[in-house]
Amino acid sequence: MASPNSILITGASSGIGEALAQAYARSGVTLAISGRDAGRLNGVAAACRRSGATVDAKVIDVTDADGMDAWIGGADSLAPIDLVIANAGISGGTGGTGGFGEPADQARHIFDVNLMGVVNTVQPAIARMRQRGKGQIALISSCASFRGIPGVPAYSASKAAVRTYGEALRGSLHRHGIAVSVICPGFVVSRMTDGNRFPMPLIMDADRAAGIIVRGLARNRSRIAFPWRIYALSWLIGVLPPAVTDPLMRKIPAKD
Repeated sequence: MASPNSILITGASSGIGEALAQAYARSGVTLAISGRDAGRLNGVAAACRRSGATVDAKVIDVTDADGMDAWIGGADSLAPIDLVIANAGISGGTGGTGGFGEPADQARHIFDVNLMGVVNTVQPAIARMRQRGKGQIALISSCASFRGIPGVPAYSASKAAVRTYGEALRGSLHRHGIAVSVICPGFVVSRMTDGNRFPMPLIMDADRAAGIIVRGLARNRSRIAFPWRIYALSWLIGVLPPAVTDPLMRKIPAKD
């Protein structure tokens, strides 16, 4: 695919979102980036401007459907968006499971951010891209999407919904000239993984993850999953019978 010149990224104040913003930042590129922490987001914007990009940084919550529609519409009016990356997300560490199941308010919040936040990001973009007959959308899912994980019920379920939503959109939007890719990372160094107190096999830094994603999007890959050994194991666990995988999954530690 042609290199995008106008890119919108949610959750760009840290982790993969920050690394992607900096990976795409260059002269001639317009970046619209969002996050909830003004200090971190402005720091990312400043770094991207130093690389030559024009940057619009917006402090906004992706669960604000009307606000997202207005922000995306404004960004698209200034520079028609070539690529939208729905990256904003949270994990299950805010309340934990404590061995007694996940708190209801935590589960609702995770679904609101991880799933409805994606919907609030991609739907305004789709409406505008369809008018032009071109565009590209990337949805950040997870290798945790292939099987429900007892330690993070809402997180793994929300990421499974994002993955299947993106896979379905790829088919339905193809005739409109809009490419869709689903990204399934394993463990990546970020604020989300900083609180994990258990082994994270093959964890990689955010810059390396961003490079894999950028290359995959340039090739219009339907699924960009990495590292391949974590992806292969996650896929296998997802297709094996629950009677086989349940004892293994119960041993996976929960987030604090």
